[in-house]
Amino acid sequence: MRLSSSVFASFCLLIELLGIALFLRGFFPVPVKSSLSSKSKLSDLPAEPLAGNSPNSTKVPPPLFKRVVIILIDALREDFIFGPNGKRFMPYTRHIVERGSSHSFIAKARPPTVTMPRIKALTTGSIPGFIDVVMNLNSPALLEDNVIWQAKNSGKRIIFYGDDTWVRLFPKHFMEYDGTTSFFVSDYTEVDNNVTRHLDSTLKRDDWDVLILHYLGLDHIGHISGPHSSLIGPKLLEMDDVIKKIHASLISREAEGTLPNLMVLCSDHGMSETGSHGGSSEPEISTPLILISPLFQRKVGLEQPAMVEQVDLAPTLALALALPISQNSVGRLIPAVFEEASLREQLRFLHINGHQLSSLLRDSNPNFHKEDGYEQFRMAEKTHGNWMKLYMDGNTSEVLGNMGKKLLKQYLEALQAMSAALSKQLGKYDMYSMIVGMSLILQVQCSHANSVLNGDHKVVLSLLAALSLLLIFLLVQRRCSLVSKIALALGLLGVYSYRAAVGNVLFPWQHSGRSISKGTGEARFVYIFILGILFTGVKDLLRSQVMSSAVEGRRLKSRGLWEVYSGVVLLVALLFRAHNLPTLACCLLIQTLMAQFIWKKLHYDAAQTTIMHYWFGQAFFYFQGNSNNIATVDISVGFVGLESYVEAPAVFLTAFSTYAGPLLWACHLVCYLSSERDRAALSLGHGSYCFALLRSIPAVFYVVLVTALRYHLFIWSVFSPKLLYEAMHTLVTAAVCLFFTFMDQDRT
Repeated sequence: MRLSSSVFASFCLLIELLGIALFLRGFFPVPVKSSLSSKSKLSDLPAEPLAGNSPNSTKVPPPLFKRVVIILIDALREDFIFGPNGKRFMPYTRHIVERGSSHSFIAKARPPTVTMPRIKALTTGSIPGFIDVVMNLNSPALLEDNVIWQAKNSGKRIIFYGDDTWVRLFPKHFMEYDGTTSFFVSDYTEVDNNVTRHLDSTLKRDDWDVLILHYLGLDHIGHISGPHSSLIGPKLLEMDDVIKKIHASLISREAEGTLPNLMVLCSDHGMSETGSHGGSSEPEISTPLILISPLFQRKVGLEQPAMVEQVDLAPTLALALALPISQNSVGRLIPAVFEEASLREQLRFLHINGHQLSSLLRDSNPNFHKEDGYEQFRMAEKTHGNWMKLYMDGNTSEVLGNMGKKLLKQYLEALQAMSAALSKQLGKYDMYSMIVGMSLILQVQCSHANSVLNGDHKVVLSLLAALSLLLIFLLVQRRCSLVSKIALALGLLGVYSYRAAVGNVLFPWQHSGRSISKGTGEARFVYIFILGILFTGVKDLLRSQVMSSAVEGRRLKSRGLWEVYSGVVLLVALLFRAHNLPTLACCLLIQTLMAQFIWKKLHYDAAQTTIMHYWFGQAFFYFQGNSNNIATVDISVGFVGLESYVEAPAVFLTAFSTYAGPLLWACHLVCYLSSERDRAALSLGHGSYCFALLRSIPAVFYVVLVTALRYHLFIWSVFSPKLLYEAMHTLVTAAVCLFFTFMDQDRT
C-alpha cells in the first residue's frame, strides 16, 4: 500500500521528534554530583590537619549566628540598590550598605535565570542543569543535599512565607508556611501583602531559628511593564520598609552574651531591559547579596561591592550555622563573613570547604589530580598541619600569624580554582543518547532525500490598535459565515476592551490616570467568541465529510477551515500585546496580497507556496518580538483571563503566543491549498511534505552544530536556549503536519 505524502511526512516528523528528544536527553546533562548517595553528616567532617601524633579535632567550629532571616526579593537587580536610584527607592537599605554593620556583594547567577533553578543553586550550592527551565513550571521535591534539609535535620525550626516553589521543593521542611503562586504575574500587590501580613506576629515569637521570605511583586511588575515602569519605585520603597521593620526587630531582640542574628538580602535573578529573565545578560545575572549582622564591623562609606557567585551563599550559611556543607556544592566560603572568628577557626572553615570541593572533584573528574586547585589544596593542607603543630605547641610569635595569613591566601586560591573547575564541568554529556538521537534525525533526512505606554504615546498606540483590529476584521471576515462574522466583530471589540482594562490603550472617553484591572472578565468574553467560531468551523468540517455532493462537501470544508483560521486569528489578537497588533494586521495583509496577486496569478505550485509560507512564518516569529533568548518568552500571556495559575492552559497559551507567527502562516497554508479546486488533495499532501522537510533541515543542522560545539564558551548562554526553541518548533510543526494529514483524507 502506498502512503500519501502527508502521512509519510507526519511519520518522518514524529521519528525526528523522537530523535530530538533523545538528543536533548544527552545534551542537557545531569549536573555534577557526589558519588555518595546519603547526605552530608557532621560525623563525616575531615579531621583538622595536624602534623605529628597529637589528637586531631573533627569538630566544626561553633555557630556564628543565633537566628537567620533570609529576604529574597524576586528579580531584584543589583543596580536597584547599588545604582544611582538606590538612595531614592531603597534609602534604609542603602544606609545600611554605606554605614551599617554589613557586607555587600554582587552575586552572579548562572543561566538559566529562572526561579526554581536559582533556588536550587542558593540552597544546594550546585549549578542546576539548563533543562531545569522546563521543570520550573512544575517543581518537584528537591531530594539533593541542601542547607534547608541540613538545618531541619539539626533541629532548627524554619518558617517560610512567599513563593510556593519553596513549599514544593521542600515539603515537610517548614514548621509553618504560607505559599503564594509565582505564575499569576498580573498580581503584584496581594502576592506581597500575603507575606508581609505575617511579619508582626512572627518577629515577636521566639520559637523559630530560620525565617525565609520570598517576595514576588517586583518580578511580576517587570513581566508586566519592565524595569523602568512607574510601578518599580513604589514597590522598592515597600520592600525597603519591610527590610527596615525586620532589621529593627532583630536589633531590639539582641541580648548580651548571646550569638548575634543575621539578615540576608538576596535575589534569585535579575531583570532584563524588557522586564523578563531567563537569559545571561548582565542585568539578569547580577543580583545583590547583602549580609547584615552586629557581628560585622560598621562601614564608613559606600564601598564597591565585591563579586561572588550565587552558589557561594550555601556553604557560607552552612558553616556559619555549624552545619555540614551540601555534598554537591561547588560554592566557596565568603571570607568576609568569618573574618571576626579566630585565625584557627577561619583556617578550619576553609579546610572543611576545601575537603568537600576536592571530594566532589575527585568523584566527577577522572583526571582530578591534574587540576591545579586540587594540588594547591593538598599543599595548603600540609602547611595547615605544620601551622597547627606550632599552634598546639603554644607558639605565639609573629611568625605564626604571618604563616597563618599566607595559609589563608593559599586556601582561598585553591578553593577558587576547584570551584571554577567544577563549575566549568556542569555535567557530563551523554554521548550515546546524542549519537542515537542524531542518527534518527539524519535517517529522517535521508528518507526525505530518497523519497524526493503612558501619555501621548498611549493615545497613538490606542489609535494604531483600533485601526489594526479594524483591518484584521476586514481581512478575515470575507470567507466566514454571517454568524462567524458577527462573533469575530464582537470578539475583536472585546480584545480592545481587554487591552483598555489592563491599561495598554484608551477608549475616547477614558483618561490615562484611571485605575487598571486584570481584565479577566473582558478576556473571558473574547474566549466565548473564540470557542464559538472554532465550534462553527469544526462543525462545517465534520459536515463536509458526510455530504453526498462532492462540490458541496468541498465548499463546506473550505468555509470550515477559514472559520477555524479566523478563530485562531482572534485568539492571537487577544494574546498579542497592543504594540504587536499592527504586526498581526501586517501579517494578514501580506497573506491576502500574496494569495491574490502572487500565488494564484503566477500559478505557484504547492512546494513553492509552502516554502514562502514557512519563510514568512519564521520572519513573523521574530517580528512579534521573539528571539533565541528565553528571556523574550512572554509568560504573562499564559494568564490572560485566568484568576489563578492553572498549569495546562498557562503552558498552552504561552506556547501558542510564542509561535503565533509560524502557526498563522501554517493555518493560512492549509486554507489556501484546500481552496485550490483542481488539485486540493494533491496540494495538501505536497505541502505537508515540504513543511516537514523545511523544519527538519535546520533541526538536523543545529543538532550537529551543538554536538560539535558542546564545549564552546557560549554553549549554555547562546546555543542551549536555541536548541530548546528548535525542539519546541519541531513539536509545533509536527502538530501542524498532523492537521495537514487529517485535512488530506478525502471521502471515498
